[in-house]
This record gives sequence, structure tokens and C-alpha cells, in this order.
Amino acid sequence: MQSSRRHFLAGSLLAGAAVLAKSSPLTAAAASADAPWKCGVGLNGFMSSGDHFKKTYPLWEILDYAAQAGFNGVELVEGWPMGGYPDYEEEKRVAALRRLYNQYGLQIYTMQTGGADSYASSAEARREWLARFRRLATLCKALGGDFIGHWPGGGLEGNKTVDEAIKHLGSSYREASKICADLGMHMSFEIEPPFLFNTYEHLIGILEAADHPACRTNYDPSHFDVMSGSKGKPEDMLKRLGVQHIGHVHLTDTDGTQFNGTSTHLPCGEGHCDIQASLHLLHEGGYKGWIMIDAWMTEDAYYTTQKGIDAVRVAQQAFSAE
Repeated sequence: MQSSRRHFLAGSLLAGAAVLAKSSPLTAAAASADAPWKCGVGLNGFMSSGDHFKKTYPLWEILDYAAQAGFNGVELVEGWPMGGYPDYEEEKRVAALRRLYNQYGLQIYTMQTGGADSYASSAEARREWLARFRRLATLCKALGGDFIGHWPGGGLEGNKTVDEAIKHLGSSYREASKICADLGMHMSFEIEPPFLFNTYEHLIGILEAADHPACRTNYDPSHFDVMSGSKGKPEDMLKRLGVQHIGHVHLTDTDGTQFNGTSTHLPCGEGHCDIQASLHLLHEGGYKGWIMIDAWMTEDAYYTTQKGIDAVRVAQQAFSAE
């Protein structure tokens, strides 16, 4: 690794964006200086709930719910509800997409991307991934995004060892982070228990290999719980990592098991985690970014999403009383 672990963990990251809060049902993105976080709805939860539990979630209904419930923005997921992301050069499509969410007072604050080519042994494959990433990051910025997400799922992709894959992923992320920084954004990646990268050591290794302040990682209590022994205390791994390395939060509870290819996601308060402990640690660590309520593969995505924002509001009330 290019930097020592002590030097890396002591390094500072880019400052979080200003916080937004609800002022009326359809102006959820109105500025507020005293709200600690912005809350987002994740379309991935509605997509997975619809696919697995055969639910129907019209996009207009989701956006109306989000606005009325006081959410500030939405995290897009590729391919849902209809087709892939537009190219950033398709100006009319980009403007139409942004206008749709603006009508509900919601910001498209990030979008999900993936690709195992990001750490492939082939330098050409990594270059092609980086070119695609540049276009996606430019699109995200054009849509009003604050940062872009990446999920490095896949196999060894020609690498002989996981360490070699981490080295290649870190190199790709360093270049991707430079792209994001030039756009006034950051990137936030997420590893999960079923991925090739699925331990605390892997997470630290990726951040060290990238060695760039615009490269951060997601905090998802369900993944951190499973990756730290399913003890119901994901905040312990978060504390060990350091809140300063968190670029996005996917808020969910869990029972410490895995379901349908990843950590089991449960509505906040219905698993074995202390969600308030996580939120208070984030607050104490100075996190000022977005919290997306993650309803991935839950039967009623509206119920799960509401439980999540209610948990955030409980924490906010406690902070304001301090």
C-alpha cells in the first residue's frame, strides 16, 4: 500500500454537503442549518420488493410518498423502473429526468453503479470501466448528484489473489476519485458479505489502496453486522473504521443472517441491532451526509422506509435536546 495505515486512518476527507430539511410537503429540499442529515429514498428497495414479493410500486406514487413524508432526495438504481440510465450527452432526457423529481421537491442525490471490471487483472478492462465511470459520474452531476455509488461485485476477474484484486480496485478508485473531485463530488463504494471483498480488512485495504480523500465507503448496519460476526453491534465496526471514511449511509436493521444473496435487511427496530447507537456514533463522528433508508428485499417497502425515517427523527430530536 502507498500509505501507512496510521497515516491513512489519520487523514481527513472532503467536507460533507450542506444539510437540507423539509419545510412543507412538496418542498422537502428547503435548506435548514440545524438539520444534521438529509434523508433519501432508495429505489432499489422498491425494485427488489416488487420483484421478489410481486408488489406494484408506481414511480409517481413513490415520489409523492417521499415528498409528503419529508424526504430530501432519491437514490436511483439502474434499470428500474424502466430502462438504463441516459447518457449525459442526451440533454433532453437528462433534463426530463431531473424535472420529474424536481416536481416533487426531491433531489436526485446519487445513483448506483457497478462493475467487476473495476478490479479486473486486464489493464484494458479497467481502462474501459474508468471511461464508463467518467460518463456515469458526469451524468450524476448533471442530474444534481452530490456523489456516485459503486458496488464492486464479482469474482476474481483474472486476479490470482484477493490482495491483487484489491490493488487493482484501489488503483481504479484513485482515478475515479480524481474524476469525482474534479466534478465537485465524491464516490462511495459498498462491499457486502457475498462479495469477493467481504471483511473489515478488505475494506481498509481498498481505502488504503485508493488513497484519495474523495474515495469513501458506505455504512450499512446489516453488512457491517454480518462482516463482524452477526453480534448485533455493527457500530463497533463503524467505530473501528472511523466515521470520517463514510460517504453514504444505507440505514437498515438486520437479524444477522443472509437472505437472497446478501445480508438480511429488516425495518429499523425489528432486528437485533441498536439503530440509535449507529446514528449517535455517526453524529458524534461528525457525519453530515445523506442517509438512505434501505428497504432492500423487504416485503412492504413503504413500511420499511417509514420506520427508517422515524428512527432518524428520534435521533435528531435527541441531538437537538443536547
